[in-house]
Amino acid sequence: MKTLLQNARCIVTCDDNDSILRGADVLMQDGVIAAVGKLGNIEADEIVDASRMILYPGLINTHHHLYQYFSRNLRHVQNLELFDWLTALYDIWAHLNEDTVRLSSLAGMGELMKYGCTTCFDHHYVFPNGAGDLIAAQFEAAESLGIRVVSSRGSMSLSRKDGGLPPDSVVQTMDEILRDSRNAIERYHDASDYSMRQVVLAPCSPFSVTADLMRESAKLARSYGVRLHTHLCETMDEERYTVSTRGMRPLAYMETVDFVGSDVHYAHGIFFNDEELKFLADTGTGVAHCPCSNMKLSSGVARIPDMLRLDVPVGLAVDGSASNDASNLMQEMRAAYLMHRLRYGAEAPTGYDLLKLATRGSAQVLGRSKLGQIAPGFAADMFAIRYDRLEMVGAERDEANLFGTVGYNQPADAVWVAGKLTCKEGVLQNIDEDRTAAQSRAEIDRLLISAAVS
Repeated sequence: MKTLLQNARCIVTCDDNDSILRGADVLMQDGVIAAVGKLGNIEADEIVDASRMILYPGLINTHHHLYQYFSRNLRHVQNLELFDWLTALYDIWAHLNEDTVRLSSLAGMGELMKYGCTTCFDHHYVFPNGAGDLIAAQFEAAESLGIRVVSSRGSMSLSRKDGGLPPDSVVQTMDEILRDSRNAIERYHDASDYSMRQVVLAPCSPFSVTADLMRESAKLARSYGVRLHTHLCETMDEERYTVSTRGMRPLAYMETVDFVGSDVHYAHGIFFNDEELKFLADTGTGVAHCPCSNMKLSSGVARIPDMLRLDVPVGLAVDGSASNDASNLMQEMRAAYLMHRLRYGAEAPTGYDLLKLATRGSAQVLGRSKLGQIAPGFAADMFAIRYDRLEMVGAERDEANLFGTVGYNQPADAVWVAGKLTCKEGVLQNIDEDRTAAQSRAEIDRLLISAAVS
């Protein structure tokens, strides 16, 4: 299958030369970008007039909790900070099942896709007793939408009786976790360059799992060549917990359990000191930056300008819907731009810097070397917005920076994943949105009624 996007008004490639092309074409063939430039008259199965389009690489989300889509905007948790917020919500999440995960994944990734996201990493770590195959449910949802997904087999092993936050019903023994982790890798992980689904091992956080589980998860992941992920340095509460229980700061603790390196990325990474930032850079350990979540939960501001200066791998992320409460990476770029302008002034990342975080940076953090650019040999993942909309007047004068400087609040006019059109004029092409919304609302009612939440 060949698709030619012809005569684009602008192509922001995010390639090695930061090329911005005008009046150029993109040829997609068999899920890969075959050629970019002024290609002339070439044959294609489909030719799309792109003369009103600005094309961007597909955005890549590096941290989410899709199941939380069904517990967002709950009034009784809106003013809570992280530990109290988690404690209040675990009693709801204890009632998750396969339907909850499948439908919340459809809804959350559907919103992401509408706003230009073509790859989603999800950190799923809540596995209630008897809930079914939740990883399979998530992959089913991703396949229905046509989005690339990296699904983590997360874990929690410390319940409230052990000094943790979750109830007993959502924690597991280390043997159960490692067995299920191995099964998930063997059943679902596809390590190929253009893979549509991959598996990552992701113990939840330093305060929800044992040191032995962190260490054994790292050993298991590396034996299969899969990556690792966890929350780290999100709040001062976490730092105080780690210092009091482990006798060291969170990053030092991660080093003792072999949870550092170029195959690891942490969510949030707010409270790193100068020495720790240099350690991240030296080891190639990555960070998923979650600006909206960090502001909503009053967690703090990650030191992104310092990370970028040191070449720490950094990607962009929306985090779980219940701590955001949206799944929109365009919005995340705008929030990050404003957050860092306020904190750092002229040293803040530009709008284009943040676009590259959401594309190339995120691809690096996830170890996906063939994603994040509009260039030959890369996956045919991209999105388009029309420059001639009323709300774009003036914004199109600097296409590379506009998501930060101006912001964009409309769904993409087109989204392609692996060369296939998955969203057109803000409408998902592969699922019935009305039916999915109705099923999702019914499942939310079940979930909240089960948890006795009004």
